[in-house]
Amino acid sequence: MKVRSFSLVVLSLAVLTAACAGRAPDPVAVVKPVDETMNCDAIQAEVNANTQRIAELGSEQGAKVAQNVAAGVAGAIFILPLFLMDFQNAAGKEEAALKSRNDYLATLARQRCAPQPSAQPSRAAR
Repeated sequence: MKVRSFSLVVLSLAVLTAACAGRAPDPVAVVKPVDETMNCDAIQAEVNANTQRIAELGSEQGAKVAQNVAAGVAGAIFILPLFLMDFQNAAGKEEAALKSRNDYLATLARQRCAPQPSAQPSRAAR
């Protein structure tokens, strides 16, 4: 009976410890090797995809804040919900990385996609 209780406690602690870890952040690199070959359309497509992902991460971050608040309130009464809190801020770190990537892509777009200056006729040709 004691072995069974001990096993149950160990299993419970393992589950709770895994739950408190949250998901690990997976930030995007600001500069990628493919950047050298990207044309204006590819740059714009990636900026649009990044912007959509930033919006999704904002929703995820809001849900995590609500989860942490609920766990904190419940943790004031019971200790176990405190283990459900997520302190990794994966969504926030990924969002910051995507914003940095978009800033870098905007710089590339200004360099590669800027309209070429129009050729002005020289005065000597007149």
